[in-house]
Amino acid sequence: MSETPAGRHQAGSSGRPLPMTSAEEGLPAEVTVYEVGARDGLQNEQVVVPVEVKAEMVTRLHAAGLPAVEATSFVHPKWVPQLADAAELMGLLVERLGDAARRMPVLVPNERGLDRALDLGLEHVAVFGSATETFAQRNLNRSYDEQFAMFEPTVRRAREAGLTVRGYLSMCFGDPWEGAVPLDQVVRAGVRLLEMGAGQLSLGDTIGVGTAGHVKALVAAFAEAGVGVDRLAMHFHDTYGQALANTHAALQAGITTFDASAGGLGGCPYARSATGNLATEDLLWMLQGLGVRTGVDLDAVVATSAWMAGQLGRPSPSAVVRALAEPGGLAESGA
Repeated sequence: MSETPAGRHQAGSSGRPLPMTSAEEGLPAEVTVYEVGARDGLQNEQVVVPVEVKAEMVTRLHAAGLPAVEATSFVHPKWVPQLADAAELMGLLVERLGDAARRMPVLVPNERGLDRALDLGLEHVAVFGSATETFAQRNLNRSYDEQFAMFEPTVRRAREAGLTVRGYLSMCFGDPWEGAVPLDQVVRAGVRLLEMGAGQLSLGDTIGVGTAGHVKALVAAFAEAGVGVDRLAMHFHDTYGQALANTHAALQAGITTFDASAGGLGGCPYARSATGNLATEDLLWMLQGLGVRTGVDLDAVVATSAWMAGQLGRPSPSAVVRALAEPGGLAESGA
């Protein structure tokens, strides 16, 4: 194990403290942080966030060095009114960021959503499926099997057009209506998305009930089915305070892509027990302490989330944001 010089904290570019690095053997040297705050983070907000604010949020997160910033979803406004401005938002981002905006991932629930993404010249789309029957019905208004029938032409056409496709799979660790979800059931659903043409599969702990041993068991079950860690990402929610512990377990299992939401924003509008996502700042703090590279500026993400909390009119759910950016926190006290 290697450590930074003795002391309570390092200092970041803003003068805020940073964690002391003590590298742990056996972990990946570098991971990808897949930022979902602007889509998954904001979709559950009851008050519509102005499109200009969304564009500023995405622009700031991109500038912080996050390699993937999922910008929005081309879902029907009836189902998620917060994202009704998807085309307008992407237009603003293209004006600001050019080709970098076209490379930002967007969620497309079906072929109609894909058509909208293609019209804007976007290059990276995602589909969102369920490992359980009940959530497929509630989230997509489709049966478990019907959801895959809906995804197949969407994924095929996206691939034929040269787009990168990601597959999200929800309810991988538990379902509020069905309870525990068997590992083999999750693997079968995930393999269907991968065989359909998804390049990466993000496994969602939608209601935050997963634990560290469960994470390792699920990764091992995918390995037994021939799916390596290079095809998998993890999407944790912190409902029961397990997101960072689960992330560490996934790191030990070799996972190198983690979804996170700036400021810990988010939840699922179709599952009330799905509270906030793993906060990007909390993830970055832990990874930096473990000596795992991300290429992301923690200070910049903290500043963005503190600004966004002001736009939403409430404190950030992220422990790291509260510690570093709010009055009385480490940033002010110098503790």
